[in-house]
Amino acid sequence: MSAQTLAVYPGTFDPITLGHMNVVSRASKLFDKLVVAVGVNGEKTPWFSPEERCEFIRGAAAELGLDNVETTTYEGLTVRFAKSLGARVIVRGVRPLTDIPAELTLMMANRRLEPEVETLFLIADGELAHVSSSLIKEIAGAQEDGALEAFLPTSVIEAVREKAREKFAR
Repeated sequence: MSAQTLAVYPGTFDPITLGHMNVVSRASKLFDKLVVAVGVNGEKTPWFSPEERCEFIRGAAAELGLDNVETTTYEGLTVRFAKSLGARVIVRGVRPLTDIPAELTLMMANRRLEPEVETLFLIADGELAHVSSSLIKEIAGAQEDGALEAFLPTSVIEAVREKAREKFAR
């Protein structure tokens, strides 16, 4: 009997997008268990709390029937967090061209810190490769009906609309 394979997919996920979920869905097929880890970074000012983001991830994973996906929050170095869970793989979702230089630098640093933890890059499918949480926040501010459905899991849309109303009503 072989050991269970575990991978960690870290990010801010503020909010989780269909691009993120494309990576989650594909990575969940490669590993016995995938932990989607919401990083807590004091330098960022997210729209949603870490707990809300975890709840969004749970809802989106349930929508897709992904029963081997879990979520949690963490602070500190991702590679050390992954190692603490016993994961040997960090999954990174990348957008072509924009993310690759920074991701390669991060991957090389992680290999120096924890050589036994590998990084796997997955690029979201073509129609989702441009989607980012920052783009979602801009679109949400426009408050156009139907605009968010092309980018967000159904379970997240109303929370994003409500947050946009709060943010842009000022």
